Amino acid sequence: MKILFAAVCFVLFSVMAHGQRSFDAFSKEFVSGYKALKMPDLELSYVSGLQHIGSAAAVQQQLDFFTSIQKELPGYPVNQLTSVQKVDYDLIKYETGLNLDRLALEQEWVKNPPAQIPSGGIITIPNGKAWYAYLLKRWVNDEVTPDQIYQFGLTEVERVKKHIEDIRHQTGLSEDDFYLHLNDISFFITDTNEVQQSFERTRDVIYANLQHLFSERKIPALKIERGRQKALAQTPGYYDDNVFYYNLFDKPYNKRQVDWLFIHEAVPGHHYQSSIIAQTKVSDVQQLFFYMGFAEGWGAYTEELGKDLGVYKTPYDELGKWEWDIVRSVRVPLDVGLNYYGWTDEQALAFWKKYIRGQDDIAMREIARIRRWPAQVVTYKYGALQILHWKQELQKQQGCAFDIKNFHDRVLNHGSLPLFMVKENVLGGVEK
Repeated sequence: MKILFAAVCFVLFSVMAHGQRSFDAFSKEFVSGYKALKMPDLELSYVSGLQHIGSAAAVQQQLDFFTSIQKELPGYPVNQLTSVQKVDYDLIKYETGLNLDRLALEQEWVKNPPAQIPSGGIITIPNGKAWYAYLLKRWVNDEVTPDQIYQFGLTEVERVKKHIEDIRHQTGLSEDDFYLHLNDISFFITDTNEVQQSFERTRDVIYANLQHLFSERKIPALKIERGRQKALAQTPGYYDDNVFYYNLFDKPYNKRQVDWLFIHEAVPGHHYQSSIIAQTKVSDVQQLFFYMGFAEGWGAYTEELGKDLGVYKTPYDELGKWEWDIVRSVRVPLDVGLNYYGWTDEQALAFWKKYIRGQDDIAMREIARIRRWPAQVVTYKYGALQILHWKQELQKQQGCAFDIKNFHDRVLNHGSLPLFMVKENVLGGVEK
């Protein structure tokens, strides 16, 4: 008995002594197993996503993998893990839960797939409401529900409306005169060189003031160029691989879009964020994933910093940010209405017109986009408001000791993560 007891104690001691190595081995096996499944990436189009669901055997193989991971995870006490291992643990747990949600839906799908996938919106497919609820979690955060997001969207619509009204009062114009004035020829540019120079001036001002809000960083040089892809002409601009593109095609360029767009797409938005993420050393587990709620949320959040960055020099410059933000805000309840509540296009258009003036030309385009790409438009507003709330909470906790540079470091310095993990990095360990 003594010999057996000693042997058991030796085994237990060995497991405890090598617990870190055991979890590292588990993480390594997760990475190799995840890659071996060769699952398609998350797609904008729900139709394309459904088309790429594998066979029943492939779905079962994924289910077996994630079920085994879920069973093994509780064997690693979180309080015994290093900080790096804790990140891997949280990511594995988060992704395993989301993938098991997806696979439950896919199991039902492969049993009786339709001959042709309905393209009228995700609500028109079998089990469409459940699919939408899953996609909302996948795009945004695993804690959200459609009803919560709908109410969140309504709240944001009212918040942004108030900002627009505040700016209108600054101009001294009546409501009708204000919206009529927004179409004045003085706001629009047709010359490419003038558009180019406008963005370059905004860049120079922001770069000169960046040090007031952000720690000193080395980021790649940014080019500013006219966009040539007509498929992207519906957007005022976009960012790709160290280049900010503005879209000037058959319509004059709106001056009110220059400041906020550069901030969002370039610096300190996507170019700045992606540069920091590229410089951040992360684990093999973290390299598997990228989170749009964090990426687009950051881009939208940075637009709030315009005045501190030396731009938004006139009420109309600032208005450009809120003009686009009211569109983003209205799209949130529209997304839930169309994809979960079963709204018709007519109901959606009526909702749009209730809150947005002078942009009927893009309404049906946005409604069609929301039907094709369920949940994606929610990422901008939801992610941005999480970051704003964290900042407000830290300011309340720290008072005069609050450091905006430190706050931005806390948000950006850990790579791409789900929003709940970014929140832990921002608020964790802060003295109250």
